[in-house]
Parts: sequence; C-alpha cells; structure tokens
Amino acid sequence: MEVLRIRDVSEVRKSLRRADPNSLLTFIGNTPLIQIRQMTRHLKRVQIFAKAEWLNPGGSVKDRAALKIIKDGEQSGQLTRDKIILDSTSGNTGIAYAMIGAIKGYQVELVVPANVSEERKKALEAYGVKLIFTDPLMGSDGALLEAKRIYEANPHRYFKGDQYNNPANWKAHYETTGVEILQQSKGKVTHFVAGVGTGGTLMGIGRRLIEYNPNIGLFGVQPDSGFHGIEGLKHIETAIRPGIYDETILGGTFFVKTEDAYDMANRLTREEGLWVGPSSGAAFWASLKLAESLDWGVVVTIFPDGGVRYPEYCPDCERQKERLSVEHPKLKPSPPYKGLAVQPGAISI
Repeated sequence: MEVLRIRDVSEVRKSLRRADPNSLLTFIGNTPLIQIRQMTRHLKRVQIFAKAEWLNPGGSVKDRAALKIIKDGEQSGQLTRDKIILDSTSGNTGIAYAMIGAIKGYQVELVVPANVSEERKKALEAYGVKLIFTDPLMGSDGALLEAKRIYEANPHRYFKGDQYNNPANWKAHYETTGVEILQQSKGKVTHFVAGVGTGGTLMGIGRRLIEYNPNIGLFGVQPDSGFHGIEGLKHIETAIRPGIYDETILGGTFFVKTEDAYDMANRLTREEGLWVGPSSGAAFWASLKLAESLDWGVVVTIFPDGGVRYPEYCPDCERQKERLSVEHPKLKPSPPYKGLAVQPGAISI
C-alpha cells in the first residue's frame, strides 16, 4: 500500500514537470541523499545520510514549503494577483518566496530581523522584495509579531504565508521530502534527525516516515539557549511556539551549542567536501551523537542550506587576516566572526 502511495506522489510530480518542463519551479525537490563517510569511519554498523537541500533552485530546503504555501493559497483563492505575499523570515523562506514570486508575478513583502546578514539582504533586494526590519534583539519572534500586525491592519491587501502556522509547510515535506527519503534509502531508514525552526521539515518528514514504519525514531535539534547564533533554528522553550510543531511524535530532542554547530559545519566542508551552513552543522552534530549511541541503523538528516549563505563565518579567517595584514598593511580586515554566547546544554533522548 505504501509503495503505491509513494509511486502516486512521484507521478503527480512528473505530471507537473510535463505540464511546464522549462519552469525553474519544477526543479524544486528531488535533492540527492549523500552518505557521510569520512567523519563516520569510527561507526561500525551505523550509516549517516544527509539530504542536500542547498541544491534546490533557491538554495535551501525552504523552496519546498514556500512553493506549497503559494500553490495552496492560489488553489484556495486566498492568493490572487492583486495581493502581496507577506511573511516573516530570517532569510531562507524569504528568498524562496522572492524567487517564486518573481517567477509567478507576485509582489513580496518580508519582515526580517535587522541583523540578518548583508548577503541575505542583497539577495532579497535583488528580487525586488520590500523589506521591513525589526528589532534584532527580538529575533524571529519580533519579525513574526510585526508581520501579524501589518496583516491585521490591512488583510485585504495581503496574502499572509504564515509559515509558522500554515499546514502547507509540513505537508510540503510529507508529500515530497519524506517520500524521497523512503525511495532513496530503499525504505531502510531507521532514524531521522532535523533542526527545529518552524517545525515544518521535521513534522512533515516525520509523519511520512512513521506512517511507513512506526518504529522509525524521530529526533529534533534545537539550540541550547534562546540566545544563540544558529540561523534558522528556534529554542522552543524561550520562543513563540510554532503552531505546526508537535513534539509528541518525537523520540527526543538534541540541544546543540552554537560553537559545536559551526565546528561541525567547518568539518563537513574540510573532511566531506560539503560546504554547508551552521544549521546543517547542528543537524550533523546531533546525528553523530545519535549514531554513536546505536548498535546499528541508518540515520538520515537534512542539510538545509549551503555555506555560501554565511560568508561572515570563515573557518580560516584568522590565518587569512594575519597574512593580509603582512602582505597588504593598508588593508583593515573586518573583525573575526564570533558565535553568540550560549549556556551549556544537554541532550535528551
């Protein structure tokens, strides 16, 4: 029965591609499942695989949810040509909205924390998006509240994507990413690990996997503190709780320090050739901890975006800046990136 459902979903995707084979949107999804080899050589009977979501056209896993949110809005009649797409974002979802909006001809307005990286601001501005900045100390919660205020002041002007509460977010992963993982792992996945931001990726994939096999273990990854430096992840206890997040389906949650996430992202680049962002580092840190506790298994995780989104973090910056200051004394390199201070965390499984 499940095999038939997986095949049916694949056929739906193929039919969409046949209908508009030259649209960039048809290339969202179907990302590779990559085995992590060098950093797992000490594991005997456990393998770790990661979905390379930075290979989506918009550069992140958020392409999937943004496309589903927009398509569902169109089909329900809530999103029409005279409305502006509005949502809060820390970057990736906003870039996905901007790309899809440009392709489909929608205006996009995004509420973002003022401390979002210059590179993300430039990317969003390149798409012609209107940006509204909020207090950086309030993080993604401040942006979420401001987007809510803007929408409620003029609901007829906007289509609110509402990624933190819109079921289309998790359904995008139930219908695509989870299916792909089952296909690519040949149904052998035993554990799944994903970071918690909106919760959409973890909830959607998780529901698809345990529907296929209730014995598959599901684990979330959160920062170990509300004051952290891992873009895209939320410390649920100290943040506004996403409406689509349901921890009751999880076997546990790993809490990761900012510096551990960045260190793992650095190692993945140097040892595996995978230039990924800090949320990918956090996901792998948790996956490795889990794998080391298992006698056997196939652990699958998500690498949400690539390191190109985080040029402020350079693993070898100190050495490079020392060289530049000697070779070019007039240059004044910017100060090194330092992860935000966090309190010691714990792992609960």
